[in-house]
Amino acid sequence: MRKICLIFFSFLLFSSCSDTIDEGYMIDNPEIELAIPSYFPELNSSFNLNKPTKFGVELGEKFFNDKRFSVNNSISCSSCHQQKNAFADNEKQAIGVYNRIGLRNTPPIQNLAFLKFYNWDGSKLRLENQPLVPIITHEEMNSSIVEVIAKIENDSEYKSLLKKVFGDEKLTADRIYKSIAQYEYSLISAKSKYDKVKTSQATFTTNEQEGFQIFQKKCSSCHNGELFTDESFRNIGFPINLDSNEAGRARVTGEMKDYMSFRVPSLRNVEYTAPYGSFGQFPNLKAVLDYLDNSVINSDNLDPILKNNGNRIPLTEQEKNRLLDFMKTLSDPTFVGK
Repeated sequence: MRKICLIFFSFLLFSSCSDTIDEGYMIDNPEIELAIPSYFPELNSSFNLNKPTKFGVELGEKFFNDKRFSVNNSISCSSCHQQKNAFADNEKQAIGVYNRIGLRNTPPIQNLAFLKFYNWDGSKLRLENQPLVPIITHEEMNSSIVEVIAKIENDSEYKSLLKKVFGDEKLTADRIYKSIAQYEYSLISAKSKYDKVKTSQATFTTNEQEGFQIFQKKCSSCHNGELFTDESFRNIGFPINLDSNEAGRARVTGEMKDYMSFRVPSLRNVEYTAPYGSFGQFPNLKAVLDYLDNSVINSDNLDPILKNNGNRIPLTEQEKNRLLDFMKTLSDPTFVGK
């Protein structure tokens, strides 16, 4: 009798689970395997709580390209984050709805799964918290997440994908943010010439090797590690954005020591992401190197690396050319669809 009861109980438990859990969803939406080199840094903790899945990434990419996220259905995330520019654009400052000009230059989207901070000022610590920023910003999409959900919740393609990812068709803000983050986590760039040299599949030319040595001596204090950024916030004396809303990292911390300090950008794919600077101050990389060589704007919180060296990074014309040769080895043609 006891054995019969146990069998019956097991049957009820199984039946109950099968009613509430879509087993196809559990089986058919596997985590995707990302091509991450062994020498890359550790994945961040948020990634481990929201690992990219087959249909999660597909859903996130669909959200990423949907112009209905903007108030007038004119722009999507991909309007500014274009693959050909390493998911940045070639504008000085982001251009939003009604051709409104944003506060800052559009940052590239690559290797976000390893970062600790997002946005130029590091205002977001989790990628899942970032998508709302452009949605509600007046100069960007000028919408609201409630308005976005109302526009797309009855879309049959979204319903199908939501079922595959989350087990039901309900569209929520949290699911939108998680899915976009999964897509962005999947954007790994690690197939540059530098990576091939790192793995003994290629060798630098003489000029590239010389540029690498100069880079290690004069640039790697900030642009270090395999992402070529230490993720610190620094004021390096670039021309100042006179918009009264701009204060750099100080917008987040409220401290003057962080005034006009910005997150050190990764130099991976830097060849594709002109113009440069927090609001596109420089049209090309040579202009950046010339500015650093000729003397930057001094301030109380100017980075010590510059302040202790006469407010400049001295570079000869040959050194600049060799640095440009090296930085081009950080370009990943496959990542930008070439």
